[in-house]
Amino acid sequence: MSIWKSQPDLDRINSWSEGTAATALGIRISEIGDDYLCGTMPVDERTRQPFGLLHGGASVLLAETLGSLAANLCLEGQSEVAVGLDINANHLRAVHSGQVTGTARPLHIGRTTQVWEIRIVTDAGELCCISRLTMAVVPRRDRRA
Repeated sequence: MSIWKSQPDLDRINSWSEGTAATALGIRISEIGDDYLCGTMPVDERTRQPFGLLHGGASVLLAETLGSLAANLCLEGQSEVAVGLDINANHLRAVHSGQVTGTARPLHIGRTTQVWEIRIVTDAGELCCISRLTMAVVPRRDRRA
């Protein structure tokens, strides 16, 4: 049984990130299952640190992008939005090139908070980062400046 409150569509979900940091880093949502969301990110000049390794901050940006999109797909209507409250990450393996894939799965989907686990793996399927993201569910506000 699916956890999503709205019908997930890859093209629509990817369009939400247009003009954002996720687009700048080449992050794309690649798969949606009944209880998970996957996305990819290249390991290239946009996402490497000065020593040629995948930047930990880029991994965290991938994790928060996946968890945030997934959390918001679990909400009904337009009156609420899920926003990041806390994120942590453990970087377990150096990545030099290729692509990484993150998978976000819920640990808790509550009325006011959600907790997501995001596992990021290399092209070879090796775990390189594990992250936990806590989201706050808050009333949607007018976004005028």
